[in-house]
Amino acid sequence: MKTLITSFLLFLSVLTAKCATVDTISTFSQAMRKNIKAVVIRPDATKQPPALPVVYLLHGYGGNYGDWVNKVKAVPALADQYGCMIVCPDGGIGSWYWDSPVDSSFRYETYIIKELIPYIDSKYATIKDRKGRAITGLSMGGHGALYLSFRHQDIFGAAGSMSGGVDIRPFPLNWDMAKRLGPYAGQKDSWEEHTVINLVNLLTPGSLNLLIDCGTNDFFFGVNEALHRELQYRNIPHDYTTRPGVHDWEYWKNAVLYQMLFFHQFFTR
Repeated sequence: MKTLITSFLLFLSVLTAKCATVDTISTFSQAMRKNIKAVVIRPDATKQPPALPVVYLLHGYGGNYGDWVNKVKAVPALADQYGCMIVCPDGGIGSWYWDSPVDSSFRYETYIIKELIPYIDSKYATIKDRKGRAITGLSMGGHGALYLSFRHQDIFGAAGSMSGGVDIRPFPLNWDMAKRLGPYAGQKDSWEEHTVINLVNLLTPGSLNLLIDCGTNDFFFGVNEALHRELQYRNIPHDYTTRPGVHDWEYWKNAVLYQMLFFHQFFTR
């Protein structure tokens, strides 16, 4: 019996020795004059290709860079499973991943596109091309992923959204958006320019691989349905998934599995 237990413990030690590496990094943003943290997940070295594709995984309103690894324990294993890096940047409280036109201390589009991504590509062996780069997120992060990818199709080849706030206009008093854009009543044009659904005109069929996912009992379900219809109307290919669920981590724990599979298929085809 003792020999059996010893053998089992040895098996466990070998099994756990080969797993993804989870690090926290800090990068200095020249645009916002502050240090910003991010979680970087790399697959087990024995599973790494010469250059890694990267998935940028964004948190929601009120969250931070540690949300995905702290609340979804399967996320590091997904890096191993698919042989990719996962980067979870901090998006601040209520940044919506914009460059705010009214608050110069919130320039998160510039940070991610011009500061964080070049840093990741310079420090790690990554595929430095849109063919090896994807972005997704939940809620505010779902909005951010589509907002950034629609505007920077030279940077991202694939994008996703989980329960994303893909049309901000029905929620003018919520989630600090008025602090970043100004009040809707006085800054209507700014709100129109910063909502994802109004950026569909930037897409052409096949220019970006898209997966949009939202629960049918989510308060963002209606705006996701509207985005789906707009993409259909404009003949923009996309995957659109709905199933029973609300705006919570139980839903996102499941949704991220489909997102990562979708990106893996994009990276490897």
